[in-house]
Amino acid sequence: MKPLIVGDTVQIHSYKHNKALHRIWRSATVINQTEDCLVLGNYKTRVIESDGRNWMTKEPAICYFFKKQWFNVIGMIKPDGIYYYCNLSSPYLYDGEAVKYIDYDLDIRVSRDGTFKILDEDEYQKHQLKYRYPAEIKSILESEMKVLIQMIQHRKKPFDDSFIEQSFEEFKHLRQTSK
Repeated sequence: MKPLIVGDTVQIHSYKHNKALHRIWRSATVINQTEDCLVLGNYKTRVIESDGRNWMTKEPAICYFFKKQWFNVIGMIKPDGIYYYCNLSSPYLYDGEAVKYIDYDLDIRVSRDGTFKILDEDEYQKHQLKYRYPAEIKSILESEMKVLIQMIQHRKKPFDDSFIEQSFEEFKHLRQTSK
């Protein structure tokens, strides 16, 4: 399996706990990879839903996937500022085909001013019964939600807008040099 390197283009695949494909992002560019984190960028990327519907992303996004944390973070660069969308999820893996993770329903939307809202609690309740989430997974998600909220409240990386802006500049440079 070829390792990811800066500038590579890769797909992102999201699954549900029962291993069913949930969503595919057709293209993302590797901006950085450390031992703990993979940073990807995308813009006007086709997204394919499990039911076949598809759509294009509207604004540039910088995505942070973690090897040990049970969440991922997307910094969306909108005309009026940076917004964040966080998915409670398994740590990512890359198998040579795509960056993959399991989506555990709970999300957090963070506004420009740092206020946040937990989303999809009803979906989480429904799916934990439907997919029989083990007690260990529920405990991990509860703990990771607390970690994520603390990161948001303290504006820890990647919730520092200057970090998103720097990653976006690197993304634009990589896209220019790959043409």
